[in-house]
Amino acid sequence: MKKNIFIFLPDGVGLRNFALTEFKNIGESAGFDITYWNNTPFSITEKIGFKEVKIQNTSLHPLTTVYTRARKRMELNFFDKKFNETVYNTYNFPHSYKGLKNAFKSLMVDTLTAFGSNEKGIKFVREKIKKGERSTTKYLDCKKQLELHRPDFVFCTNQRPTQAIAPILAAQDLGIPTATFIFSWDNLPKATTLVETDYYFVWSEHMKKEVLMYCPYVNENQVFVTGTPQFESHFDTTLLESKEDFYKKHKLDSNVRYICYSGDDIVTSPLDQYYLEDLAVSVRELNKQGYSLGIIYRKCPVDFTDRYDAVLEKYKDVIVNIDPLWSPVGQSWNEIMPTKEDFALQANICEHTEFVGNIASSMVFDFVAHDKSCLFFDYEQPQLKKGIRDIGQNYHYIHFRSMPSKEAALWVRNKADLTQIVKDIIDGKISNVSEGKKWFETIVGPNPTLASAKIWEGITAILKQ
Repeated sequence: MKKNIFIFLPDGVGLRNFALTEFKNIGESAGFDITYWNNTPFSITEKIGFKEVKIQNTSLHPLTTVYTRARKRMELNFFDKKFNETVYNTYNFPHSYKGLKNAFKSLMVDTLTAFGSNEKGIKFVREKIKKGERSTTKYLDCKKQLELHRPDFVFCTNQRPTQAIAPILAAQDLGIPTATFIFSWDNLPKATTLVETDYYFVWSEHMKKEVLMYCPYVNENQVFVTGTPQFESHFDTTLLESKEDFYKKHKLDSNVRYICYSGDDIVTSPLDQYYLEDLAVSVRELNKQGYSLGIIYRKCPVDFTDRYDAVLEKYKDVIVNIDPLWSPVGQSWNEIMPTKEDFALQANICEHTEFVGNIASSMVFDFVAHDKSCLFFDYEQPQLKKGIRDIGQNYHYIHFRSMPSKEAALWVRNKADLTQIVKDIIDGKISNVSEGKKWFETIVGPNPTLASAKIWEGITAILKQ
C-alpha cells in the first residue's frame, strides 16, 4: 500500500518549493500518495489540480503571539550571551505600543524577555506555546482531519509560522512522524524556528550545524541534509528562451545590454528606490560614454508600496519594469502566491541580463547559478534619518559570515564609485562568480538539482525506521 504523505502548507511560502516544482511528481514516482494539507487561502485543487485537505480554522491561543514574540527575543538575547556577540539582537524589530491591546502585549513580551533570556526561561515559553495551542479549536479540528485521513507522515514546508504549531502538535499527539523544512538561508540565526518537529530538512551541512547550534533540543540524527528546491529551476534549460524571444516578449531594445535591479522589501531596505535611482544615473553616464545599457527592475513580490513609482517615471529612458508573476490571494506578505510561470521569468532575467544589483539579497545565488555577478550596495543614502533602518546592518548579520571571502560578491561602498564599478563589470574586468560559486555550494549544497529527490529519500528513510 502506498504511504500517504501530507505536505503541510502553513502559509504561502512553501508553495513555490513544494507545489510548483517537480517535487510532487518525484514523490509520486517514488510510490507516495501525496495530499496537500493546506492552511493558505490559495485553493490548490482549483488552481493546480492537486489533492488537498483544507484547514479552515485559523484560530490561535490569545497568548500565542505574545509567547512566540517573546521566545524570539529571549533566544536572540541568549545567543548574544552564549556566543559573546552583539549582532543577534539586530535581528529584532521594534514593538508597537500604539493602542491598549498592542501596548499590553508588548509589555508582556518585554517582561518575559527581561527575566527569561536563559535556557530555563526559553524552555518555559516553549512549553507555554505548546500548552496554549493544544487548547485551541484549531488543534481539535486538525486532529479530526488527521484521524479521518490517517497520513503516514506530515512534512511542514516552513518552520516559522505560528499557524503551523497546532497542526504539528496534533500530528505528534497521534503518533504521526513530522518534519519541517528550513525554508531560508537566514532563518536559523534569526531565531525563527517556532515549529518543533521530529525531523528537520536543511539545505546544506552549514545549515545542519546551525540547527544543532541554535536548537539544542534537536539531535544530529534528526537532521537531513537535502538541498532546497528553490534553485532547481535555474538549472532547467527547458525554461530558457532565446535572447531574441525574451527581448521581444518584454519589448526590450535589442541593442541594449540590461542590468537587473532586484528590489527589496521595505523592512530590509526602506530606501531601496534611491539605490535604483543611483544605478539609473550611472547607466545614463555610461551611455553618454558610448555604452548602450538599460535596467530591468524586478520588484520584491511582497512589496506593496508605491515608493519606486517616481524613479521609474523619471528614468523611463533606461529602466524597464518587469513585475514578478505572483498572484495575491490576500493582503499580507505570505498571501502573495508564486506561479510556475515566474520560475521561467526569473531564470530568463538571470540568463539575459549582465549582472544583478541589490541590497543583501539571496539573488546573489540565483545569478551565480547563471554565471552572473551580483553587486551589493553598501553605503548610506542622504535620506537616511532617525527612525529609518540603515541597510548597512544587513551585511553584519550572522548569515553573511558564511561567505568564503568578501570576493563572493561585488561591493559598492561609496556612491561616487558606482559608475566605474558598473563599467568594470560590463567590461569583464571584475566578477564574483568564482568565489560566488563557493558561497553557493556552502549555503545551497553541492547538488542543487537533486534537492527534491533527496527530500523524498529522507522521508523514505524515516518511514523505514
